[in-house]
Amino acid sequence: MTEVQTKALAGIREQFPVLEREMRGKPLIYLDNGATSLKPKRVIDAELGYYRTNSTNIHRGVYELSEAATEQYDSARAAVAGFVNAANPQEIIFTRGTTESINLVGYSWGRTFLEAGDEIVTTELEHHSNLVVWQEVANATGAALRFLPLRDDSSGLADGAVEATIGEKTKLVAITGMSNVTGYMPPLADIIARAHAVGAVVLVDGAQLVAHHPVDVQALDIDFLAWSGHKMCGPSGIGALYAKESLLERMPPFHYGGDMIERVWADRATYAPLPEKFEAGTPNIAGAIGMGEAVRFLESVGLDRIADHEHDLIAYTLEHARRHSDLTVYGGTGSASRGGIFSFNLGDVHSHDVGMILDSAGIAVRAGFHCAQPLMRRFGIPGTVRASYYLYNTREEIDALFTAFDRVREIFG
Repeated sequence: MTEVQTKALAGIREQFPVLEREMRGKPLIYLDNGATSLKPKRVIDAELGYYRTNSTNIHRGVYELSEAATEQYDSARAAVAGFVNAANPQEIIFTRGTTESINLVGYSWGRTFLEAGDEIVTTELEHHSNLVVWQEVANATGAALRFLPLRDDSSGLADGAVEATIGEKTKLVAITGMSNVTGYMPPLADIIARAHAVGAVVLVDGAQLVAHHPVDVQALDIDFLAWSGHKMCGPSGIGALYAKESLLERMPPFHYGGDMIERVWADRATYAPLPEKFEAGTPNIAGAIGMGEAVRFLESVGLDRIADHEHDLIAYTLEHARRHSDLTVYGGTGSASRGGIFSFNLGDVHSHDVGMILDSAGIAVRAGFHCAQPLMRRFGIPGTVRASYYLYNTREEIDALFTAFDRVREIFG
């Protein structure tokens, strides 16, 4: 890393207050970004600023503060739309996060348009949020679940999987943009092209992808894209669903109540236009404002720059890992088609034990099955240790991670 790059990274790290603290009496090394990211000061200030200086509701008030809150909320939607290059802001629906976004599609699109004889194609790489929903939709509609076959080591899709599995009966392909266990990134462009060729629509679980890599929904021709604010330097409890306007117009509302209606009589109602049609009740106004500010922060850094930095970190990690025969790395040992996630086990030590020893060294990682039990069964293990990187992580932190492995070996050797 050059001196210029080192200084730039230091400037980024200084914007995250949590990195100033210690954990277990050691400087914090935060490697659990796959679960949630840290928040820069400007995002914290944006969310708190709403509560301190405004704190009013949106859309209905005809007074200055409400109008200002509405402008901030709408501005956040426009920022989020621009972040993924949506055709217009009304194609962005604010939700509580990726899970709710996928559920919205499952209930509103899946239960409306799927029927017996149709096929939902997905993979065993998926987070439970992008699997259990489709199990339930299949049960409710009579549609069948099909799975894209994986390589023998489960590191990614098998050769020819897309063409062999997505066919005339396929109506929906629901697939991760990046595995939360291994960082594997499937060939979205090829999958989407194949799905559209047979008349199917595609939902991409972007929880691990959108925060780390540039995503252009129009260039990829994505139909649905779900992601969360808290994984991209934004607040928790806020997320987004991108969907093509033509799909949203045909879908019934997911929730019913205030703000999503146009006219209400005693026995019937008509619904508001997009996006309000899918945003019943008082929304997470502060969260949306914080998410909008997170988008502006990431754009100021540059998604290409973030992706390049994380690619450097995972390549550096895998280079380290190849020197240790007692490390089992999941997802393959190459860094191509892979994001900044390092999932591993150390000898026969349980992942939770490794995680606890790393905790004593001030290193935060995730241990367990990562809401991906079907993939763990394919690996034949109960769980892994997962180190997941973001724009503020460094090579020095990776060095510290591998040094801490020696303590695990001392205790369990």
